[in-house]
Amino acid sequence: MNKKLSDMDFIKELEKEIIEANNLPDFKSGDTVIVSYKIKEGNKERIQQFQGVVLQRKGTGLTETFTIRKMSGNVGVERIFPLASPFIDAIKVTKRGDVRRARIFYFRDRTGKSARIKEKRTFA
Repeated sequence: MNKKLSDMDFIKELEKEIIEANNLPDFKSGDTVIVSYKIKEGNKERIQQFQGVVLQRKGTGLTETFTIRKMSGNVGVERIFPLASPFIDAIKVTKRGDVRRARIFYFRDRTGKSARIKEKRTFA
Protein backbone atom coordinates (compact mmCIF):
# COMPACT_ATOMS: atom_id res chain seq x y z
CA MET A 1 0.00 0.00 0.00
CA ASN A 2 2.86 2.42 0.78
CA LYS A 3 4.44 1.67 -2.61
CA LYS A 4 1.28 2.81 -4.39
CA LEU A 5 1.21 6.04 -2.41
CA SER A 6 4.84 6.81 -3.25
CA ASP A 7 4.13 6.22 -6.96
CA MET A 8 1.33 8.78 -6.83
CA ASP A 9 3.65 11.28 -5.13
CA PHE A 10 6.23 10.67 -7.86
CA ILE A 11 3.67 11.33 -10.59
CA LYS A 12 2.52 14.55 -8.88
CA GLU A 13 6.13 15.75 -8.59
CA LEU A 14 6.68 15.08 -12.31
CA GLU A 15 3.49 16.98 -13.19
CA LYS A 16 4.60 19.92 -11.06
CA GLU A 17 7.99 20.08 -12.84
CA ILE A 18 6.37 20.02 -16.29
CA ILE A 19 3.90 22.77 -15.38
CA GLU A 20 6.63 24.96 -13.87
CA ALA A 21 8.72 24.51 -17.04
CA ASN A 22 5.95 26.24 -19.04
CA ASN A 23 6.27 29.37 -16.84
CA LEU A 24 2.90 30.74 -17.91
CA PRO A 25 1.40 33.85 -16.25
CA ASP A 26 -1.40 33.73 -13.69
CA PHE A 27 -4.78 34.38 -15.25
CA LYS A 28 -8.38 33.60 -14.41
CA SER A 29 -11.84 33.87 -15.92
CA GLY A 30 -12.71 37.33 -17.13
CA ASP A 31 -9.15 38.17 -18.17
CA THR A 32 -8.39 39.06 -21.78
CA VAL A 33 -5.41 37.06 -23.03
CA ILE A 34 -3.43 36.51 -26.21
CA VAL A 35 -2.39 32.88 -26.75
CA SER A 36 0.46 32.32 -29.21
CA TYR A 37 -0.14 28.81 -30.54
CA LYS A 38 2.23 26.81 -32.77
CA ILE A 39 0.57 25.34 -35.85
CA LYS A 40 2.20 22.74 -38.07
CA GLU A 41 1.27 22.73 -41.75
CA GLY A 42 3.16 20.03 -43.58
CA ASN A 43 6.80 20.56 -42.68
CA LYS A 44 6.37 24.27 -41.86
CA GLU A 45 5.60 25.64 -38.43
CA ARG A 46 4.07 29.02 -37.69
CA ILE A 47 2.68 30.83 -34.67
CA GLN A 48 -0.94 31.96 -34.67
CA GLN A 49 -2.33 34.32 -32.04
CA PHE A 50 -5.78 33.86 -30.53
CA GLN A 51 -7.03 36.80 -28.46
CA GLY A 52 -10.15 36.63 -26.34
CA VAL A 53 -11.76 36.49 -22.91
CA VAL A 54 -11.12 33.51 -20.64
CA LEU A 55 -14.47 31.85 -19.87
CA GLN A 56 -13.18 29.15 -17.55
CA ARG A 57 -10.26 27.16 -16.24
CA LYS A 58 -10.96 23.50 -15.66
CA GLY A 59 -9.05 20.54 -14.23
CA THR A 60 -5.79 20.25 -12.33
CA GLY A 61 -2.21 19.38 -13.09
CA LEU A 62 -1.39 18.19 -16.59
CA THR A 63 -5.06 17.87 -17.53
CA GLU A 64 -5.89 21.52 -16.81
CA THR A 65 -7.57 23.37 -19.69
CA PHE A 66 -8.89 26.86 -20.29
CA THR A 67 -11.57 28.13 -22.67
CA ILE A 68 -11.22 31.39 -24.59
CA ARG A 69 -14.01 33.20 -26.45
CA LYS A 70 -13.54 35.83 -29.12
CA MET A 71 -15.84 37.52 -31.58
CA SER A 72 -14.96 36.99 -35.23
CA GLY A 73 -17.23 39.32 -37.15
CA ASN A 74 -20.67 38.66 -35.66
CA VAL A 75 -19.88 35.05 -34.75
CA GLY A 76 -18.56 33.97 -31.36
CA VAL A 77 -15.62 31.56 -31.54
CA GLU A 78 -14.55 29.49 -28.55
CA ARG A 79 -11.42 27.43 -28.27
CA ILE A 80 -10.22 25.10 -25.54
CA PHE A 81 -6.48 25.00 -24.85
CA PRO A 82 -4.67 22.46 -22.66
CA LEU A 83 -2.50 24.41 -20.23
CA ALA A 84 0.43 21.98 -20.38
CA SER A 85 0.43 21.80 -24.20
CA PRO A 86 3.85 21.95 -25.90
CA PHE A 87 2.17 23.89 -28.74
CA ILE A 88 1.49 26.94 -26.56
CA ASP A 89 4.36 29.32 -27.23
CA ALA A 90 3.30 32.14 -24.91
CA ILE A 91 0.30 33.56 -23.06
CA LYS A 92 0.08 37.31 -22.53
CA VAL A 93 -2.52 38.86 -20.23
CA THR A 94 -3.66 42.16 -21.77
CA LYS A 95 -6.50 43.03 -19.39
CA ARG A 96 -7.49 41.81 -15.92
CA GLY A 97 -11.23 41.32 -15.66
CA ASP A 98 -13.28 41.86 -12.53
CA VAL A 99 -15.86 39.03 -12.46
CA ARG A 100 -17.46 37.23 -9.53
CA ARG A 101 -17.69 33.76 -11.03
CA ALA A 102 -15.16 31.12 -11.98
CA ARG A 103 -17.11 30.18 -15.11
CA ILE A 104 -18.69 33.03 -17.02
CA PHE A 105 -20.89 31.17 -19.51
CA TYR A 106 -23.52 33.91 -19.23
CA PHE A 107 -21.07 35.97 -21.30
CA ARG A 108 -22.09 33.97 -24.41
CA ASP A 109 -25.58 35.48 -24.45
CA ARG A 110 -24.40 39.08 -24.04
CA THR A 111 -24.00 41.58 -26.87
CA GLY A 112 -23.27 45.28 -26.98
CA LYS A 113 -22.66 47.17 -23.76
CA SER A 114 -23.70 44.27 -21.54
CA ALA A 115 -20.85 42.20 -23.02
CA ARG A 116 -18.25 44.43 -21.40
CA ILE A 117 -16.25 43.21 -18.43
CA LYS A 118 -15.06 45.70 -15.82
CA GLU A 119 -11.31 46.00 -15.65
CA LYS A 120 -9.71 45.23 -12.32
CA ARG A 121 -7.76 48.21 -11.05
CA THR A 122 -4.18 47.61 -9.97
CA PHE A 123 -2.23 50.17 -8.01
CA ALA A 124 1.49 50.06 -8.66
